[in-house]
Amino acid sequence: MVNTEVYILSGFLGSGKTTLLKRLLENERLLGRKTAVMMNELGKVSIDSDVARDEEVSLKELLGGCICCSIQDKLEAQLQGLLLNEKPEVIYIETTGAAHPVEVLDAILSPNFADQFTIKGIVTTVDGLRWRDRKALSPQLQQLLLEQVRHADFILINKMDELSASEQAKIIFEIQGINAMARCLLTNYSQVSLDELRKLTLSFLKQSNSNSTQKALNLTTFVYQFQGPISHSEFEDFLKGLSEKIYRVKGYIKFDDSSKPYLFQYSYGMPFYMKEEMNLPLNLVFIGESIKWSEIEGKLKKLELEFKKQRERE
Repeated sequence: MVNTEVYILSGFLGSGKTTLLKRLLENERLLGRKTAVMMNELGKVSIDSDVARDEEVSLKELLGGCICCSIQDKLEAQLQGLLLNEKPEVIYIETTGAAHPVEVLDAILSPNFADQFTIKGIVTTVDGLRWRDRKALSPQLQQLLLEQVRHADFILINKMDELSASEQAKIIFEIQGINAMARCLLTNYSQVSLDELRKLTLSFLKQSNSNSTQKALNLTTFVYQFQGPISHSEFEDFLKGLSEKIYRVKGYIKFDDSSKPYLFQYSYGMPFYMKEEMNLPLNLVFIGESIKWSEIEGKLKKLELEFKKQRERE
């Protein structure tokens, strides 16, 4: 099965996201790939959707909230619809300027279809003038700007022609100090080599037991597929040993003798369980930073094996 590529376009309003999206769509048209776009606006009316209106592009608009918080369910439904009906080769997701990269990635990776995606990376556009003058922003907006830079895989700093040479050098130094792993370019109007951007090819390893891992430059994701139930108490012990750099875990798990799975979510060290009324794919999706997923995989396999042995002894 060919996985759908996903690019996340992040950055403040006016930083060049939509200009970059327009260039990417023009390039996809030349390549002849089946393309879909999801555009998220906080308001009830779309501002930039005309950029993506093309009979060859599937456009989904997510209005009236941010995909990283208030309209996650709508996002999941639309993504699932795209995969089932349109079967695009690539999806571009343009976020609101208020979106946090970790939250957006969490919203996209539903346990129902996370293994059908190859997350190519988070491309963040930065308004060079806003970055230079960021101390004038509220503390909350300053922090969001830093987070959008810190979790990016590719950073475009726009409005280069409005910055002096010394300002350009200072901004590059500051941003690379926050995120040394990302490719960082000074541009005007998001004029980046698209061949360079396409090099955000992440390793996607599909294994015989349907486990999969995707390695990004900064954030990483991991999908584990359970073959059967596990012990609830042993799973709780597993959670206690998780690194603080695992930001999110979500999915479906069967515990002990339950006939139906539980929806499980984990954020900031807090677990949440809810009994489901139907059988769903037993996928568990992780999002973290600098994590050895092979160790997590080994521990989960051990939980399954030990529970299976216990059942056989009974």
